[in-house]
Amino acid sequence: MKIIEIKSTRREELIDITDQVRQLVKDEALQNGVISIYAQGATAAIMIQENWDESVQTDVINLLRKIIPKGVWLHDQQDGNGDSHLKSGLVGPSENIPVINGNLGLSTWQNIFFCEFDGPRNSRKIVCTCLAE
Repeated sequence: MKIIEIKSTRREELIDITDQVRQLVKDEALQNGVISIYAQGATAAIMIQENWDESVQTDVINLLRKIIPKGVWLHDQQDGNGDSHLKSGLVGPSENIPVINGNLGLSTWQNIFFCEFDGPRNSRKIVCTCLAE
């Protein structure tokens, strides 16, 4: 198990972590198996999404803002981030990606994104577990 630590700069953003995960697979010398990627935190998530056009990532944020608006949830009475918790739960905290011949089993247009829904944060941790075949 390894931890990737990142910093977020906006309240809501998708941060590409593909290169860090790819390097981790290389460092662990994982040839065939699965890497599990898990976002620690109740207001964050992990998503596989298109990597070519940043408008897709913006569209993801805009869609989630439309279906889960800020400021209308019971939890907002506690700390004002009820929407962040709901967005995180909807997207989900983890992804499992096959590793094939030492490479991530992503398609040409797929990357791995950490989804920040309650930033900015100086430190966010992503737990990565490699399972060999």
